[in-house]
Amino acid sequence: MASNPFNPALPEGIRRFGFRKWYERELLSSHAHMALALVSAVALIASFEAFKGGSWGEKLIDTAFVLICASVSLWALRRYLYLLMHAEEMANQANCGQCKAYGLLLLDKTRVAEPAARLVPVCCKRCGFRWNMEDA
Repeated sequence: MASNPFNPALPEGIRRFGFRKWYERELLSSHAHMALALVSAVALIASFEAFKGGSWGEKLIDTAFVLICASVSLWALRRYLYLLMHAEEMANQANCGQCKAYGLLLLDKTRVAEPAARLVPVCCKRCGFRWNMEDA
């Protein structure tokens, strides 16, 4: 998977920003996709409105705009839902099993990550408890 500076993978995000900042960035990115879906849906409705009247050439261009707006809207909605669900799934695993601290995580460098199982080894900043987060 290519590196995305706006949405780094969970291990990279925890290493660079910490879990809470990674989670915040993931939610902000998901909501930006929701706004894009909303804007493209409005553009889709406007494209349908422009379809009335006009020559065949204009109708062909309007049809192209309808298809483009619909595909952008569906892609943005899908991306919004993925990012939102991914952030929530990771947040549900961010509680320390020992001291119950939320989001105080560090990457556990004493254990090796298991990329095949998509497990991210983390430890609590407060008490040092170690566990794996399953990155879906």
